[in-house]
This record gives sequence, structure tokens and C-alpha cells, in this order.
Amino acid sequence: MSQVNASAEARQFADPHSLDHSGRGSAAVAEVLVGPGLPARIGAEVFGTFFLVLAILGTAVYSFLNAGAANLGVALAAGIALLGGIAAVGHVSGGHFNPAVTLGAAIAGRTSWANVAPYWIAQFVGALLAGLVVFATIPAKLPEVLQAADKSGVFASTVNGYGAHSPLAVAAQGQVEFGLWAALLIETIITAVFVGVILGVTDERRRSRFAPVAIGLTLTVGILVAQPITNGSLNPARSLAAAVFAGSGDIWAQQWVFLVAPVVGAAIAALSYRAFAFAPVEDDLLGEDVAVVAETGYDVGVDVAGQAPDVTTTVPAAGAVAAAPAEAGAKSADPAEAGARPAEGTEATTAGGAGADRTSGGGAKVTAMLSDETPTPAAPTPAAPTPAAPTPAATTPAAEAEGEAKAEGEATKAEGEAEAEGEATKAGDKKSEGTAK
Repeated sequence: MSQVNASAEARQFADPHSLDHSGRGSAAVAEVLVGPGLPARIGAEVFGTFFLVLAILGTAVYSFLNAGAANLGVALAAGIALLGGIAAVGHVSGGHFNPAVTLGAAIAGRTSWANVAPYWIAQFVGALLAGLVVFATIPAKLPEVLQAADKSGVFASTVNGYGAHSPLAVAAQGQVEFGLWAALLIETIITAVFVGVILGVTDERRRSRFAPVAIGLTLTVGILVAQPITNGSLNPARSLAAAVFAGSGDIWAQQWVFLVAPVVGAAIAALSYRAFAFAPVEDDLLGEDVAVVAETGYDVGVDVAGQAPDVTTTVPAAGAVAAAPAEAGAKSADPAEAGARPAEGTEATTAGGAGADRTSGGGAKVTAMLSDETPTPAAPTPAAPTPAAPTPAATTPAAEAEGEAKAEGEATKAEGEAEAEGEATKAGDKKSEGTAK
């Protein structure tokens, strides 16, 4: 039977609502966090980052065609692409698409630290692929038309920079520009706000169905604010992809700003979130984890939908743990006391709650299988009580003497009766003898 890779740990704990009917104590319960495996998550991050960076760089390279609305076009393209990417694959990987977001989610306890390195690799790969696609589309004669040295010169309009490379300096022909500290400040603050919005709107207590929209619009506003100063990065993967295809020179000397500042901003947002809006550790970011709770003693598996499982349960894709009955006196189903185990193919479905749709409007389907190989323990038969042997009465010396005297008296009486009878017989014999004479 096909199995879905478990994305997190299985834990054992005591469920106070799982008392057996005899009151012998609580039953052990296994909580299994289940979700897409690491390959699926990496694939989702590559796709989402590719789409996001393709929208940004593709719009920026040809922004000269939209004179007067170039900045707005790039910002809207970024926001809409992020919205679409999260709606499409946010339930698979959490919809990070940005190394700064991944780090912030890990610091805030919203994703596992084990995801950080694989996600970063996936995001940089996706961004570089997007840059390669945009670079390959530049017509051979376009550099000549734009009076650029080559294709890399055309791509330079997408690079993040400050000083002479800031959009303000280019527009003012070097008469005014933004310096290093302005670039560091704006990139750090805007990224902190962006990551803070992501952490807040995806909190399991908020359960907003409009999280992708809020996140996409926040990115749009952030790029509009930062664009005149640094060309609006907020994403180290986006900055690296633009720099790789834009050529050499002092462009590379400035790229450390767009690697460090977003990461620092994300850390600030995450630490603030932990301090003022604490959420449980391992609360998944955008619903990529689900939970299954089952009593131990049964084999718990996750089956691909459509494989005719024993028991199928639909749980919300929001990382929420399936809770036991909370009402007082509620009793869990016990196959042993019902007299029979659930028949194969029996299906019990639980619909996701209000927070099930955190990205794409659906829950994840998992299967908890009750193993027929596990014997049902029989109730112990009480042993028949053994009758106690009678305890002999205790005797004392006085009682013994009294018994002996009584026995002696009876013996004397019997002896006297025997003597009297002998004398009577003797007297009768004499009388009979006299009569005969």
C-alpha cells in the first residue's frame, strides 16, 4: 500500500479522555504529524520562487515599455505572483519563496530548523532559473537600441543597489543618490514588516482565509517604498539572480547588503513575534502539516486517497491536532466492548473546521488503519472463592478436667447399674430355687 512520507515526528502522550470503561487508567495515544515529504516541499519552493522572481525580473527588464508606471508594474507583478504561488503550493511547503521568510519562520517556531538549508537551496535554484529564462528572452539587437553594451547591460536595470546604482541616482544622472545606511535601513525595516505580516496572518489562532492576499499586497507596498532607494529587494534570492546575469564590477561589491539586511529584518520580526504573539512550537506556516491522533495498539498509517482504507478521516490542513471529546462523561469507542471490530471499508469522515482553508480552501486526507492482527484483550475472569476450613474451638485445662470428670461419672453409673442388675438376677434365681423345693 502506498504511503505518504511523514514530515514530522510521532509523539506519545496520555489522553485524559481515553479512559477505558473499567476506569483502569488513561490509554496511550500517538500523535503523528503528517504532510508532504521533503522532495515535494523542495519542488514547491523551487516552483514558487521561480514564479515570483520571473515576474519581478521579467517586468523590470522591459519596464522601459511602461514609462511612467514601471515601478507600479514591478510591484504589482511581485505581489500577484506571490499571491498565486502561495495559493497554488502554500499547503505543500508553507509558501516561503524567500530565504528571509524561511529564517524568520524557523526563529519564530513556525517551521522546523531542518527545513532551512533545503529551502534556501531550493529558493536560490528557482531564482537562478527564473533569471536564466528572462536573460534568454532578451533580443540580440535590444542592447544596441537601448545603448547598452550587451545583454548584461540590459539586465542591469533589475539589479538591487545603492549609491550610483540606486534608481534615484540613475534618474538624476548622478546628481543625488541614496547611501549605504539608507539602503540598510530600508531593506531591514521593510523586510521586518513583511515577515511580521506573514507570521501574524498565518497564525493558527487567526486562521485567515485571505492570507495569500494579505501577504501579496504587503510585498507590493514594500517594493513600492523601497524601489527608489534600492530597487526593492526584500529577498536575497531575487537579488542574487539579478546580480548573476547583470555582469560584474562594483555591483557585486554591494550585494552583501541585500543578503544581510533582509535576514536581519526577518530575525527582528520573528523575535518580536515570539515575544508578543507566542504560538506553539512547530505551528506550520501555511497549513503544510496535518495531524492524526490514534490509540496505540493499532497500526497508524497514511494512505493515498482512493486505496480503500479501513477508516478514512479528513483533517484540516492547518497543523491543528485532532482533539479528543471534550464533554464530561464522553467515552471513546472501544471495539472490545462493542463486541466486534469495525468492518473493513467502514469510513468515518470529519470535516475541517473554520481554519481548514488557510491557503487553497481544502483539507488534507489521511488514513488511520486499524490493524486486524492486533488481538483484543479479553476481560479477566474472577476465580471462584475457596471456602474456608472451620477453625477448631480452643480448649482450656478447666474444660478438659470437667470433661474427664463427666466421663468418669458416666462410667461409675454404668458400673452401678450393672451390679444392681446382677443382684436382681441372683435374687430371682434364689426365689425360683425356693419355689421348686
